[in-house]
Amino acid sequence: MRLRPLVMAVAVTSALVVTPAQAAPAGRVLGYVANNGGGVSVIDTATNAVSTTIADGGGSSPYMAAVAFDGTRGYVTNSVQNTLTVIDTPTNTVDKSVPVGTHPAGVAVAPGGGFVYVTNYLDGTVSVVDTATLTVTATVAVGSNADGVVVTKDGSAVYVTHDVPGPSKVSVIDTTSNAVVATIGVGNAATAIAASADGKRMYVVNKGSDSVSAIDVASRTVVGTASVGFTPHGIALTPNGTRAYVTNSEFDSVSVVDLTTMTELQKIFVGDRPISVALTPDGASAYVTNFNSNSVSIIDTASNTVTGTIAVGERPVGIAINFVPPATSKLVAGSAQLQLRLLGFTVRSIDATLTDKHTGVPVAGQQVVFRTVKGNPLCTATTNAYGKATCDAQVSLLVGLSTLLQGFTASYAGNNEHGGASAHGHIALL
Repeated sequence: MRLRPLVMAVAVTSALVVTPAQAAPAGRVLGYVANNGGGVSVIDTATNAVSTTIADGGGSSPYMAAVAFDGTRGYVTNSVQNTLTVIDTPTNTVDKSVPVGTHPAGVAVAPGGGFVYVTNYLDGTVSVVDTATLTVTATVAVGSNADGVVVTKDGSAVYVTHDVPGPSKVSVIDTTSNAVVATIGVGNAATAIAASADGKRMYVVNKGSDSVSAIDVASRTVVGTASVGFTPHGIALTPNGTRAYVTNSEFDSVSVVDLTTMTELQKIFVGDRPISVALTPDGASAYVTNFNSNSVSIIDTASNTVTGTIAVGERPVGIAINFVPPATSKLVAGSAQLQLRLLGFTVRSIDATLTDKHTGVPVAGQQVVFRTVKGNPLCTATTNAYGKATCDAQVSLLVGLSTLLQGFTASYAGNNEHGGASAHGHIALL
């Protein structure tokens, strides 16, 4: 029973994933898998392999995951520690654990990124977290078993599902007053919820009714219902809004739903007890967490077939996929020595040190290019384990002594993981 809430947040995540893919020419599309047995597995969708596992001493029971629209922060609820783990996604390091309510389940990020909304399953509340201060600034009472959560496209309202036996509801919170302003009746034991890309529809998974309810945002009424498999849990929508992928936890499958006709098109069999699902920003692939298999299934959405399986941590529940920009790099140039020769110059010990600006960790194995301030090439070197690149340069007399004495520039082009950087260094006569 306690597991259900996690699914909710995951569905929300899929809705948060659509825009950032075009945010920058460099970067990665990463999947964040909340393993309820501990740790967050980070999947690089380019290789479909786990690139790292994030651990948080303040939260060892990850449930759900969400990533901010700009891809620079991730948020994971921890159901036992009652905390929200905040992740710097470009570096995949933990920034902070924020105390929230009891048994936090779902998590959603406001479109502007200013607030994060966390459902507290056992408290029946929603914690409002200010992302600037990483503190809870409001707690909204919504009712029993608050589970799934999503923010409207314009950021004016938050929709919260309630995982209760029998007929359930969706609470609507006004984000200005942080108060419940409406409730919408849906199916039994509502869990996951997702918003359409155009902001006009909300889709709610009713695990007790084996169905999905479509809510019209303008009228706040249910306008359609689709039947799916046994005990559905998570939901993700394609970017074009035509289909939904719904996990059926007791049928080890994913239902593909036509959102225009609200009918199930087919079922795709995946791992044991699928819980959550998220799509890549381009909608080409769906990733499904399999709780009992400790794995993630990859579905090609063009053919609706499983194309791969990734081993992750124990008891994976939530998953969020987003474009993540490169980490900001810092390059610091040193001082070099200039020696006069008969037919030119030797510039010795040209150096620069490359680190990650957020963590201060050295960046090894990267190429740094050194030039004069006028652009004349000097030399190129690769950073060592300490992030330092060093080389000597033989320079023609034509470059000129005055040019060399103006110093040198060090530049790093950057890659998908680390952003480019440059710096100015000094050259002195021996």
